[in-house]
Amino acid sequence: MRINAKNTKGKVKMELQQIIMLITIAVYLIMMVVVGVICAKKTDNVGDFYLGGRKLGPFVTAMSAEASDMSGWLLMGLPGVAYATGIADAAWTGIGLAIGTYLNWLIVSKRIRKYSHVCNSITIPDFFSNRFRDSKKILTLISALIIIVFFIPYTGSGFSACGKLFNSLFGADYHIAMIISAVVIIAYTTIGGFLAASTTDFIQSIIMSVALIIVVVFGISSVGGVVEVMNHATSMPGYFSLTHTFDVLKQQTGDYGPLTIFSTLAWGLGYFGMPHVLLRFMAINDSKKLKVSRRVATVWVVISLAVAIFIGVVGLAMTKNNVIDPLADPETVIVVIANLLAKAGPLAAMVGGLIIAGILASTMSTADSQLLAASSAVSENLFNQVFKIKTSEKTAMLIARITVVVIAIVGIVIAWDPNSSVFQIVSFAWAGFGAAFGPVVLTALFWKRTTKWGAFAGIFAGGAMVFIWKFLVRPLGGLFNIYELLPAFIVALAAIVVVSLLDKKPSQEIIDEFESVNAAE
Repeated sequence: MRINAKNTKGKVKMELQQIIMLITIAVYLIMMVVVGVICAKKTDNVGDFYLGGRKLGPFVTAMSAEASDMSGWLLMGLPGVAYATGIADAAWTGIGLAIGTYLNWLIVSKRIRKYSHVCNSITIPDFFSNRFRDSKKILTLISALIIIVFFIPYTGSGFSACGKLFNSLFGADYHIAMIISAVVIIAYTTIGGFLAASTTDFIQSIIMSVALIIVVVFGISSVGGVVEVMNHATSMPGYFSLTHTFDVLKQQTGDYGPLTIFSTLAWGLGYFGMPHVLLRFMAINDSKKLKVSRRVATVWVVISLAVAIFIGVVGLAMTKNNVIDPLADPETVIVVIANLLAKAGPLAAMVGGLIIAGILASTMSTADSQLLAASSAVSENLFNQVFKIKTSEKTAMLIARITVVVIAIVGIVIAWDPNSSVFQIVSFAWAGFGAAFGPVVLTALFWKRTTKWGAFAGIFAGGAMVFIWKFLVRPLGGLFNIYELLPAFIVALAAIVVVSLLDKKPSQEIIDEFESVNAAE
């Protein structure tokens, strides 16, 4: 079934199919910009730009939250891990994320929607400072810096995924492809703000779903069915095990023990601290509709993660059956499958283009949300609140949009190396947010004894421990070789509790507000 263009006629046909794919992708990109223009008409002020005026419906809230969360690693990173090392690492990561998704919607979403409204907060740094009556904006400053430190490389990983995509598919220059993709994301994000990002994310989640289904069905059919895929997976010792790994390149089996499983499940803890997900909770128009959002989001996440992992398994079976060549970069498995499908004819090329649009969607839906969160940290939290630079509404909107562009440029610089791993960058940034913000969000929402300095200690300790564990402790190996999010989350939570108990009790005003939110529940 391997298809090669060996003669002139075949080459012309290949070029035609690539043109069809490019046209399909171009239509998708143009559509995203048009959505940004439409949403711009509903964006009148900075509050609308960063939180959409709290006007999101339950389905847009659910799907945009999960699409903005999944990023390029859902269609590239996760299948790549399954392709290269078996399902253990990818599966336990997926299980942790599925559990974290459900608990975040169940525990946090309704509470933070109501509390942020009572506190009159439109960003996460806003919420921290307003919740603890931090008049000096110390919490705003440190949380804004955390967002900038971790979100800029996270955004860069999205740009990198776009560059890899076009480079592996069309042979396009990695840097040019990355820049063009970034320009499109910048365009609709700066034009329409949060509402544009959320609306496009909703559309992109649908495209991502279609892409996943098409790829897995085509891949299975190309090797002769599910039985053939499973026979190949089970023939490799440890590959289809949840307690072992199998290095496909080295043909070696490794252990995936309880400690590694536990630390991998810790991916789920990251959800409690993800600013771009928490903002969706804050932006829904009616907190009573969050139950519907929770159900939609959880079902979509579980199905998407399972299919993405299975694509890696299918891709490896396609390699064994000589349908595709062995992959130098496993993260491109879905791209290679889409390209193979596109060779079947003009209609198939359009479908292949849709798959590539799905990969772009997964990347863009995260990058736009990260750009907005990082932009709000700079323009709204630092300029306006910390440094108290007062501007008119029109100037504030201009600063917000300029900040999006500047942050995107920095992200491009960080992603300039084409050899960077999408999965590894996302993993580190995820740990940073989960540890720095997750414990503070939970204690701020549910423990009235939490104090301003306790929250500060948690943010600082969590963020610092991610770096310490990643670069100093984890390299020691053995018992220390666990995902940095878990120890950093525990340290941050302990810091909040200890410092809060040593600190004087919160003021009666803070206690009364906390109790009023409790009563509203």
